[in-house]
Amino acid sequence: MTTAGTANRAAEQYCTFWVAGLFFGVAVDDVQEVLRRQPMTPVPRASRAVTGLINLRGQIVTAVDLRVRLGLPDREDDQLPMNVIVRSRGEVVSLLVDDIGDVIDPGESGGGDPQPTPSTMPREVQDVVRGVRPLPDSILLVLDADRAVDVATTTDTTGGNP
Repeated sequence: MTTAGTANRAAEQYCTFWVAGLFFGVAVDDVQEVLRRQPMTPVPRASRAVTGLINLRGQIVTAVDLRVRLGLPDREDDQLPMNVIVRSRGEVVSLLVDDIGDVIDPGESGGGDPQPTPSTMPREVQDVVRGVRPLPDSILLVLDADRAVDVATTTDTTGGNP
């Protein structure tokens, strides 16, 4: 039996991860699973943010590199990305991130109330962040999974993988 209190608590839990030193969280309800690096098939003529396709137990999943999507520097060649598999608009998509954190509940960990996204953040980051949650030791950028996987809004669509 689910109560309104339980549903609200689940909405406050975030799967956390890092991308280029930025600390993000996505609602646990949007996350299917977290995986290590997966073999990828390139997608010719796709946006540069679409790194490729992965086979997730027979399901073909598009992999979107958040570094590229957010206009951040490329990761080092020896740094392998991790996959945060999210559900967005009825589809499953992999977000490629640098490192995975914990599932946190900002209310329970002494965090502050949700705040609007600062206007000083780069536009590409502002476009995918719902807001921020101050934590005792950091700031959590709350990622909107639907907007993060929308690569049609990226400015570079001429690249792609050969």
